[in-house]
Amino acid sequence: MAVPSDCMNKRVKIAIDRGGTFTDIWAHIEGEEDIVLKLLSVDPSNYDDAPTEGIRRVLSIARGVEVPRGTPLPKENLEYVRMGTTVATNALLERKGAKHALLVTKGLRDLLEIGYQSRPRLFDLNIVKPEVLYSEVREVEERVTIEGFDEDVFGVHKASDVIAGLLVEGSSGDMIRILTPLDERAVRATLRSLRSRGIDTVAVCFAHSYIYPNHEAHVGQLALEEGFSHVSLSSAVAANMIKMVPRGSSASADAYLTPEIKSYLKGFVAGFQDGHLDDVRTDFMQSDGGLVSHKSFSGLKGILSGPAGGVVGYSRTSYVPEINTPIVGLDMGGTSTDVSRYGGIFEHVFETTTAGVTIQSPQLDINTVAAGGGSILAWRNGLLTVGPESASSHPGPTCYRKGGPLAVTDANLFLGRLVPDFFPKIFGPSENEELDTDAVQNKFIELTKVINADTGKTMSPEEVAYGFLDVANEAMCRPIRALTEAKGYEIGKHNLAVFGGAGGQHACEIAAKLGIPQAIIHKYSSILSAYGMALADVVQEAQEPVNVTYVGSAIEELEARLDALRSTVKKALLNENIQTEDIYYEDYLNMRYQGTETAMMILRPARGDFKETFLEQHLREFNFVFSASRPILVDDVRIRGIGGSGNVTADADKLHYELRHTKFCHVEAAKVERQITTYFSGVGIVSTPVYLLENIQPGSMVPGPAMILDKTQSIVVVPGSQAKILTAHVVMDIPQSASIQTSSMTVDPIQLSVFAHRFMSIAEQMGRILQKTSMSLNIKERLDFSCAVFGPDGGLVANAPHVPVHLGSMSYAVKYQHELLQGELQPGDVLVSNHPEAGGAHLPDVTVITPVFSNRHEIAFYVASRGHHTDIGGLGGTSMPPNSTELWQEGAAIKSFRLIHDGKFDEEGIKKILTAPGDLPGCTPSRRLDDNLSDLKAQVAANNKGMMLIQALMEEYGQDVVQLYMRAIQENAEIAVRAYLRQTLEKKGAYFSGMDQMDNGSEMHLAVTIDSSGSATFDFTGTALEMYSNMNAPPSITYSAIIYSLRLLIGLDIPLNQGCLSPISIVLPKGSFLNPSSGAAVCAGNTQTSQRVVDVILKTFSAAAASHGCMNCLGFFGEVKNTDGTEHSYAFGETICGGSGATATAHGASAVHTHMTNTRITDPETLERRYPVILREFAIRKGSGGKGRFNGGDGAVRDIECRGPIRFSVITERRAIAPYGMQHGGCGAKGVNYWVKRVEKEDGEGFEERWVNMGSKNMVSMQKGDRCVIFTPGGGAWGLESDNDVVTGEADTGKIQYPRAAGSLAATVNAQAESN
Repeated sequence: MAVPSDCMNKRVKIAIDRGGTFTDIWAHIEGEEDIVLKLLSVDPSNYDDAPTEGIRRVLSIARGVEVPRGTPLPKENLEYVRMGTTVATNALLERKGAKHALLVTKGLRDLLEIGYQSRPRLFDLNIVKPEVLYSEVREVEERVTIEGFDEDVFGVHKASDVIAGLLVEGSSGDMIRILTPLDERAVRATLRSLRSRGIDTVAVCFAHSYIYPNHEAHVGQLALEEGFSHVSLSSAVAANMIKMVPRGSSASADAYLTPEIKSYLKGFVAGFQDGHLDDVRTDFMQSDGGLVSHKSFSGLKGILSGPAGGVVGYSRTSYVPEINTPIVGLDMGGTSTDVSRYGGIFEHVFETTTAGVTIQSPQLDINTVAAGGGSILAWRNGLLTVGPESASSHPGPTCYRKGGPLAVTDANLFLGRLVPDFFPKIFGPSENEELDTDAVQNKFIELTKVINADTGKTMSPEEVAYGFLDVANEAMCRPIRALTEAKGYEIGKHNLAVFGGAGGQHACEIAAKLGIPQAIIHKYSSILSAYGMALADVVQEAQEPVNVTYVGSAIEELEARLDALRSTVKKALLNENIQTEDIYYEDYLNMRYQGTETAMMILRPARGDFKETFLEQHLREFNFVFSASRPILVDDVRIRGIGGSGNVTADADKLHYELRHTKFCHVEAAKVERQITTYFSGVGIVSTPVYLLENIQPGSMVPGPAMILDKTQSIVVVPGSQAKILTAHVVMDIPQSASIQTSSMTVDPIQLSVFAHRFMSIAEQMGRILQKTSMSLNIKERLDFSCAVFGPDGGLVANAPHVPVHLGSMSYAVKYQHELLQGELQPGDVLVSNHPEAGGAHLPDVTVITPVFSNRHEIAFYVASRGHHTDIGGLGGTSMPPNSTELWQEGAAIKSFRLIHDGKFDEEGIKKILTAPGDLPGCTPSRRLDDNLSDLKAQVAANNKGMMLIQALMEEYGQDVVQLYMRAIQENAEIAVRAYLRQTLEKKGAYFSGMDQMDNGSEMHLAVTIDSSGSATFDFTGTALEMYSNMNAPPSITYSAIIYSLRLLIGLDIPLNQGCLSPISIVLPKGSFLNPSSGAAVCAGNTQTSQRVVDVILKTFSAAAASHGCMNCLGFFGEVKNTDGTEHSYAFGETICGGSGATATAHGASAVHTHMTNTRITDPETLERRYPVILREFAIRKGSGGKGRFNGGDGAVRDIECRGPIRFSVITERRAIAPYGMQHGGCGAKGVNYWVKRVEKEDGEGFEERWVNMGSKNMVSMQKGDRCVIFTPGGGAWGLESDNDVVTGEADTGKIQYPRAAGSLAATVNAQAESN
């Protein structure tokens, strides 16, 4: 049929979001109603590709005649096609990308496999590390490093003259020393070998290529000459910033994903006339929120393509610049919930971990925080839990008729918050049935019977279902608070933009919990990601590293570099057919204070002053700025060129105008479509009117309770709220929560689950304040701290975040002060302690304790924060001396000190304590008093935050109620532990024991007895006497190790509080090295002995073979002398990974941190930039894991070369006693520490190496060219290697379920979890 003449000239704009389940299409023809379509993303019986099918349907509507399926699509009506796709995301999540090889600098072949050495999940006994994306890895003979180092504050080691072939200038202005030139012949041989193995895609990552890309570029050219079809260079595809691990991962991800994207695009464009789209503007959404031509679209930059469209969508439709009220975006779908924030500019992150892969590329700050409507509901250990497991789309929730579990969607359906008649009949095995309400009802009735039987309650199924929703909403609120408050923003001063299919059902209650006054739902909220594509701009970026201080002539140089980048970006936009007049630019400098790692990407403000904006942002996020004398450094210059897409704020302008000028009237009764029964908290089951959005006139006001339905979503208006209907929005006004009436006599399991979140949220918010207001690297950036809430007796209530060696141990510090000062404390008092006898771990971990008084003038709670202070004085200038034998050699020891009393901060008193070690033989005072004082004040601020939140909670519920649930949370943990111990009694009997041995021969014995009540005694009688060394561990270390081990053994997410130890009696013989005398040295007990306590517990319970059994502590110290004789000291410390022990079901993991630590390793480029060293090797120590039915994990090799005189310190274990296997499995290899001396040959002709064993604990002075080489232990094996069913490879424990987006919130949480 011919196309009608009036349709021939119609121009169609099409925007598409191809999601995991549905593909959303928005199309616009001038003067006509928008076209909205929603298709299944995968429907092979009807079409091959959902976006192509969507375009076919749109063109059929626009042209007035059906475009037949299977024929090339006509293009003359297309004005543009814009698209976001999950092709890259799915390939990454499902590990279905292109086969490729990684070429990497010699010595660093395993760098991406080791990553940052931290384990993904803290409490997994069977550690599952993310799979690497490459199929093969080859090392390349080449090496460069930076000449000079940041700790050279005087610049005496910096070179400025180029020496051909030896010293060259990098792109940042830094001088680069070429240690090993690239061997072209060897590279060609490697490439040909890979091609012969069928690999035609390669990723390349060399050390320092972000400022010296020459070697990578050369290899890239050679690869193309040798016939490789795709080459990803880390210096070209990533953000080109310092850090080799994320840049290399990015190159590998690009090589893995871009061929898949290109393959998809090739098939997509082939579906159009002439087999191309060169004559139609076709752009794809990138993860940074900008569009790019389909010819330039890459896999690396398309990972968050769809979610980025949603952020653009709500920013353009719900943010009003004139009002400047920032927006929190909540995208709640069936399988995931994403949270983001918009306050006038798009907030980007430059290093994220997506699907277990570290990515260095600009991405919008989007965080996947929950599984959405598919989150599974469960009753576990007396608590209602929601997720983290998801029913996904198959089998889906119970109501999908495929045998799935109860999920959030089922709770909404059961409570009348979904209307089945308005859902399509696409459920059941044949996908032709309606939602199954009967099955959902029956399951809730059965679950309610179980809960009532367990608790003695008489709750209704509706109360139980709503309880799950309440817990789900509370669980979502915690990360939303974190996302805003971590950046210094007050959550109550935001609006909530809700989109995604499930968001409207939760909007009112989430906003109310957060104190947000308004929730905004756009008319296209269920397809907002697609609509966002239509509102987005074309973007091109350019970024370069620099290394300058923001002062004087350097500012002019920075402006010149920005101008050069601006020209590059402009050329790229002009090539995309953007007109010059439509282009504008955002200028950025990546700035930080000297001596910190906290860089901030600063957008040039309207007034043009980068420094002023940096100081304002630093003050807002961290609550302080350094003195004006502290230099501000610039690490990168960046230009973001934007090709404006026209009238993009029309809907936001309309929202602002209509809210100001519309006189709202109650909706007409005649508009009620039907009445249904719905359950709401506080009012029970009520008759609720249902409205169809399309039938309600703009200007109408719908009071709650009500349901508003459109074609793709349900909006629940709870009692007390009201919905204002506008032309393009539904705006819900949310009442502020009133005080809650809850019984103080009996425990409600729903409220118990909610209080579990509230207590943990208080501890988390304390932690955010501490991180923000602290000054030292250890607390602010390495996040070596913990914050916790305690009961009036000092018993732990909630501890977050989870630093394993702090778990539970702080409680004994609080109890010590409680008993010591009972009756003497006053409101406002703040105490400080770190002494092992007073519940401390080791002296650098300083605990600040604040009593929380109620309005009854009694202590109702305590709050405390523990932070690692780098310097509190000590022997040889360190608080962690490897050779200490007495406590006084390890720095200032504080049993109890009143830091604040009567409103006065006793600065002189604490200074006196911190400088006192300088009076002792061989010791120095604290040389970082400013850091000490600042961090103590930050700990006080964190405690004050916790105190205010607890007092607000008592104001909301009443003191008796809050303390009732405090005790109930502890009892809940006790129930879980007793249940586990009773199961263990049945399996192992009433008595079992284990023993391990330290390297010096000291034995650690444990005997466990369990009775029928689930009570147990952990008896360490037989453990050796305290040592004349620093390996002694105060009792608090053992308490922490027991709580941690019980959580490992139970394998469920239980509250970690004092209740875990309530069923446990612990016997620690006085005078043993697990309960040493008051003056014994203990600094290594925290880092080494703690690991062995966990090992012996797991051995005793027959749970796992030995892991590498220590933290492999390495430190180095040095000085830089100026020409005038002044001196600057520097120090560095790290812990190094090893092999984990195998279990009865899985291999151990290789080169990973285990048990009581999870610290990140320093990136090679950061290490060499800051200090005068070269990382010669960091690799997996192949074959060092024990051999058995399940092998132990391999240890690691770390080889550091000195570029000047440096003192190296090692504190290690398992150098004499090998990590044992279990059930006849083989032992892991012992570790060994070497000093590789560079000595002159006897004949005087050159130099040779002399390898010297440093021993397990030592400090040695090394010279230029010397190396410190650490071989860390492997893990023990499980079972005989000769067993018939011997297994090889990594642990087979199923795939990890990764969140699709992990922005700044995940980065903070992960960094904290990875700290010790």
